Amino acid sequence: MDEKIRINEKLYSRDTLSLVIGDKEMGTDINGVAHEYLLLCEVIDDPYILPYLLDQFNSMELSDPEAFRLSLMRIQVDSDLRINEDMEKHQHRAYVSRIIEKLLFSEVLLEVVRELDFDVDEG
Repeated sequence: MDEKIRINEKLYSRDTLSLVIGDKEMGTDINGVAHEYLLLCEVIDDPYILPYLLDQFNSMELSDPEAFRLSLMRIQVDSDLRINEDMEKHQHRAYVSRIIEKLLFSEVLLEVVRELDFDVDEG
C-alpha cells in the first residue's frame, strides 16, 4: 500500500512525491516542496484532472525550470520502465508528463520512438 503524506491539508503519494523531487529516501524537507511539484504529484496520481489544471500549468512561474523538467523526465523514464506492472497507469503517467513538458517547454526531450518493421528490397 502506498503511504500518503499530508502537506498543506492535502494527501500526496509518498512514492510519487519521492519520484517527482528525485529523492528516493525522502530526506528533503517535504514542507518546503514547491507548489509546482505538488501540483505535478496531484496530476500524476489522477491524470483525469489534467484538463482542469492545464491553465495553472500554462501560467505558472517555475522556481527552477530545469529541475522541473528533470522531474517530468523522471516520471517518463519510471513509467517506461514499469509499463508491464500496470500498463494503463504508467501510460497515463507518461502521457501527462509529456503533455506538461510540451506545454511548458514547447518540446519533449524524451520522445518514444517506435521502430517500424519493414523489408527493404535490395535490387
